[in-house]
Amino acid sequence: MNHLADETSPYLRQHAHNPVDWYAWGPEAFAAATERNVPVLLSVGYSACHWCHVMAHECFEDPDVAAVMNSTFVNVKVDREERPDIDALYMDAVQAITGRGGWPMTVFLTPTGAPFFGGTYFPKDQFLSLLTAIDDVWRNRPADVEQNVGGLREALQRSAQLTPTDDLPGIDAVNAGLADIARSFDPEWGGFGDAPKFPSTMSLDLIARALYRGAGDDAREMLVTTLDAMASGGIYDHIGGGFARYSVDREWLVPHFEKMLYDQAQFVRLYARVAALLDDEVYRQVTEETIEYVLRDLRHPDGGFFSAEDADSPDEHGHGHEGLFHTWSIAEVIEVLGEDAPAALDWYEFSLEGNFEGRTIPARLVHRRELVRPAEIEDARRRLFEARERRPRPALDDKVLTEWNAMMLAALAEAAALFGRDDWRAAAIANGEFLLRELRTPDGRWRRSWQADGQPKARHHALAADHAWLIDAFTRLGELTGQQRWITEARSVADVLLEHFWDLDQGGLFTVADDGEPLVVRQKELLDNATPSANSVAALALYRLGALTGEARYVHQADQILRLLARAMPQAPSAFAHALAAVVLRTEGTAELVIAGDRPDMVTAVQSFWVPDLVLAWGERYDSPLWHDREDGNAYVCRGHICQLPTDDLDAMFAALRR
Repeated sequence: MNHLADETSPYLRQHAHNPVDWYAWGPEAFAAATERNVPVLLSVGYSACHWCHVMAHECFEDPDVAAVMNSTFVNVKVDREERPDIDALYMDAVQAITGRGGWPMTVFLTPTGAPFFGGTYFPKDQFLSLLTAIDDVWRNRPADVEQNVGGLREALQRSAQLTPTDDLPGIDAVNAGLADIARSFDPEWGGFGDAPKFPSTMSLDLIARALYRGAGDDAREMLVTTLDAMASGGIYDHIGGGFARYSVDREWLVPHFEKMLYDQAQFVRLYARVAALLDDEVYRQVTEETIEYVLRDLRHPDGGFFSAEDADSPDEHGHGHEGLFHTWSIAEVIEVLGEDAPAALDWYEFSLEGNFEGRTIPARLVHRRELVRPAEIEDARRRLFEARERRPRPALDDKVLTEWNAMMLAALAEAAALFGRDDWRAAAIANGEFLLRELRTPDGRWRRSWQADGQPKARHHALAADHAWLIDAFTRLGELTGQQRWITEARSVADVLLEHFWDLDQGGLFTVADDGEPLVVRQKELLDNATPSANSVAALALYRLGALTGEARYVHQADQILRLLARAMPQAPSAFAHALAAVVLRTEGTAELVIAGDRPDMVTAVQSFWVPDLVLAWGERYDSPLWHDREDGNAYVCRGHICQLPTDDLDAMFAALRR
């Protein structure tokens, strides 16, 4: 019997009809393993994962493989996006065993959940051999299993055993991080390292902050070269907007076509900030089109944002092919555009041989800075988009994750303020309302995942990253709208985070709450990866919340996080880029601007600039020293809550900010 049919995760339900007797993660599976005295085979993946689908077709849909799995193991499926705590724990084990990680991830556990062997993708023959070998070791060499369990347990506990430094990290740590980033910079195509290339948006954001503070031409070159190359390559969807997860080549041409919400959030934030910083029309267009993609294709009618679109889409026979939805033949373009086709074929750099498996990914590699489309090309793009909409779409992972929604909400709120977009403002508010209504429990706690067809719709205890991003999202929403309720909500989330996730011994945040599901060890998320770590997000968000509210305890806890991260920073400075942004904020201090009374001219003007160290209080008053004795009609520019003389003049306000 397969146990996945009633799961809320679309990824788990994709496996509901496998001949494998899958369990979802939970006590039922481990009780069955204990009763049978067999290992647990844990398989972790996610809906948009191409190689997860490949292994499913080769192995999990095969009756012969399933028969071996069912007779020898208790088999457990986990959606890494719903349960990143489980994924991170066993990914550490796999990396300790193999030196690398990835998905699908296959891990063999004792009935108590302790890992003793693992890997990533296995083709059928190799997988069958592995199953036989693991069964033999389990039955005949229990001492080897125990030895592996002991060795891996030590590796899994490292994040929790990290001790803080006595002093806060300073600008030297930031400069070391920037130097580490610069060493791997590709001066021709941007980005860092060789293929495959990941966006490294956190590193780019740190460079943008350095450029704002007056860094020289080298910083500008790294930032602009990379943003131009990503926006011109196939990693960016030139027809429908939005970004794929990464590029398999150095030139950003051929992406891994899955489109994740968390990537859209990070790209929106980065391109919007740099568009404002450099007054760049190309980056503004990329921001607008990426947000349009999210609001059009990843939005639930009630305001939540879906998780991802798949890399694969079906052909006319129903067989999935990676990138089929996004690629074109010359004949298909001519069929849509007729006599207007030559201009579009030239603009998007089509060739007879194509650039991806005989087809073409629309791109602008040769003309990297020429991305703002003339009218005839925009008309062609619109017609190609309408034709593409009639194709079979990639599968949609329609679960709503608190962490990723909060990331998108924060980015959307910032972009709405920078670009003065009331429609984005409305979408941001709707998302905030959705999160409060659907993901928060009556006792003020949070859930991580929501699915419209699920019973219950909201599931799984929220993790540290969910809470950290909610603080940032609600704070940004308060600054966007001038509504005090969002600052109140940010405070409420921060209090839950610090009460239930804080490490009283070493400082920093555990991934799982003190009353959450106990795993074999309790870890901390420290390094930035595809998304910033929970601890780095919390540090930056708590500093900003402390500046807005005057609550010194938020600043104190953020300090403790940075002292903890400072211990690990020297080993890999660029893996802490988001935390280093918090270091800059702490070292140089937060600028606070209060605009009292009805001064939309001042609010609109200041919101149109990206000032990395600025927090903004306006509109409805709330309990904070920033609001004490403030007279309507005036602006108050402060640093560390020490304020300059008030002014009712717009130019004088900006002069004070520049000082």
